[in-house]
Amino acid sequence: MSKLQIGDQAPEIVTINQDGKEIKLSDFKGKKVVLYFYPKDNTPGCTTEACNFRDNYQSLQDEGFEVLGVSTDSQQSHQKFIAKHNLPFNLLVDEDKKIVEDYGVWVEKNMFGKKRMGTARTTFLIDENGKILHIIKKVDNKNASQQVRELFNQ
Repeated sequence: MSKLQIGDQAPEIVTINQDGKEIKLSDFKGKKVVLYFYPKDNTPGCTTEACNFRDNYQSLQDEGFEVLGVSTDSQQSHQKFIAKHNLPFNLLVDEDKKIVEDYGVWVEKNMFGKKRMGTARTTFLIDENGKILHIIKKVDNKNASQQVRELFNQ
């Protein structure tokens, strides 16, 4: 697992979105990208975070941002999550865990005394040239888009 840092080139992503369309991170060159990793579709914290990005999506786009969500859920799971919560942005499929491993967010978690592997909720802010500007490790689900704005506007 790589340990990405601010200033590093963001690893390329080649996967499909909820509709089965191939998506590459390099497709967004020239835009600022909010690449957010979340543990699971339709869970309380992940839904809160996704809905915060949804509610602020148009203003984020107006400021030149593109939002991409990533989890290890299936294309069908992403479709249901999007339909249920009217999400306007792409959710990327990472069932083989390549993306979470490339970004170093596939980690051991300890829940109720049981250890298991899972996705660490993390947001990467990537500039127009594909460089990592910020890494948010303590994501505030209810204010995720505000955290992004504050960091980009520093």
